[in-house]
Amino acid sequence: MAAATLLGSLTSCTSLGGLGGLGGVSGTPGASGVRDPYFPRLGNGGYDVQHYTLTLDYAPDPGQGNSGERGGRGGRADHGGRADHGGRADHGGPAGRLTGTAEITARATQDLSAFNLDLHGLDVSSATVEGAEAAVNRAGNELTLRPDADLTEGETFTTVVRYSGNPATITDADNSQEGWLTTADGAVALGQPTGSMAWFPGNHHPSDKASYDITVTVPKGLKAISNGELKSERRAKDGRTAFAWRSGEPMASYLATVAIGAYETKTSRTPSGVPVYTAVDPTVTKGSAKVLATVPDVMEWGVKNFGPYPFSSTGAIVERGNDSAYALETQTKPVFPGAPNQGLLVHELAHQWFGNSVTPKSWRDMWLSEGFATYAEWMWAEDFENIPVRASFRRAFDEKANWAFPPANPPTAAHISDEPVYGRGAMVIHKIREAVGDDAFYDIVRGWTAAHRHGNASTDDFTAYVERKSGKDLKDVWDTWLYGQDKPTAR
Repeated sequence: MAAATLLGSLTSCTSLGGLGGLGGVSGTPGASGVRDPYFPRLGNGGYDVQHYTLTLDYAPDPGQGNSGERGGRGGRADHGGRADHGGRADHGGPAGRLTGTAEITARATQDLSAFNLDLHGLDVSSATVEGAEAAVNRAGNELTLRPDADLTEGETFTTVVRYSGNPATITDADNSQEGWLTTADGAVALGQPTGSMAWFPGNHHPSDKASYDITVTVPKGLKAISNGELKSERRAKDGRTAFAWRSGEPMASYLATVAIGAYETKTSRTPSGVPVYTAVDPTVTKGSAKVLATVPDVMEWGVKNFGPYPFSSTGAIVERGNDSAYALETQTKPVFPGAPNQGLLVHELAHQWFGNSVTPKSWRDMWLSEGFATYAEWMWAEDFENIPVRASFRRAFDEKANWAFPPANPPTAAHISDEPVYGRGAMVIHKIREAVGDDAFYDIVRGWTAAHRHGNASTDDFTAYVERKSGKDLKDVWDTWLYGQDKPTAR
């Protein structure tokens, strides 16, 4: 059947048997999910993405302006002590129109007769594999492509998908919002845990990391900010501007972002020469200036404590306080909802080591990212604010919410960003430090970020690494603090 008859708004599941006549079948379809414990249909099997080239054109809704506060929005959400991901803002307004081309370079990990991409809501107009038209089937968030000829295991292939529509805001199980969030003058894309599929097709599980080229064309007066480094800024005759960004290091798709608005941008460098790029909404520029000026110092402090910085640039994106309800560690440029305080900046920049370079293998391993980033806040407070780490530990220990469940075993997808993942996760890190001593602890931290640089790691990987590196049996730490159901009687 011709691909054109299956594209666009098709949502019913059509048997791949109805797509015959496109070459001999020797392979099998790739899996439609990677069986994540909380998001079993997220991601796809049968291939490993190497690189995404995303070419996007965005036209905001005519009702959006370049100045003034957005109406109809609530105040900044209370995160209940969490540094990021949580809370909800009202993004019920028009999303504008996104037109995109995704060129995906991948390697087949099995003989493939068909494979899936995750895509939410947007309409597909065409798809090719290795330059030949591919048959396409759409069922919910699953886009199934059948190439003209089977792909063989180990083969590198290129898929091109052209799509368009009004990108959606996705409400998570914990009632937070992600995906494509409209702002007063544009939009910001936030992907944790599933929102990246709202603006481009791909393999949207953190276990499949890739490099990215992202080019975004926006109307006159707006800027488009993304991960990595700005490679070019090209103006067209109609006044629109194309901003081309490149992320050469591997990145999980939930860490990819596009932020569109009338930002004030600034460039600088850390003392060791890493480029710093900040983009700030003009309404919060003054309030953000003092904290953002510390980015170079935080980065140098991070290198001292966590090991070499894993990326080729750093920075921040600061939106108005109502444009999202949480901060997110988007790679190289964390996104903040309004001017961040010092602790939040430290938390999100620490994620560049823990979460972004060393990425969880599954969403059950999220505590490894959040526990370390929260512990980084405690370390910074001890070094610069005269608050001992032990005092931060005692405060977290006394917080009832931190004992709702073990950090390495959230009960459902709605709980992966709850307090135990952060506060009790940080307590686990401190208990390791107490058990092994400071010298061994810092060797473990720097060794961990080096051993899994630009890769993925699980909780089991971490516990085995800590015991091997320290030479100690830490069963009590794991049983009591990481997996224990009950609060210990003593700190």
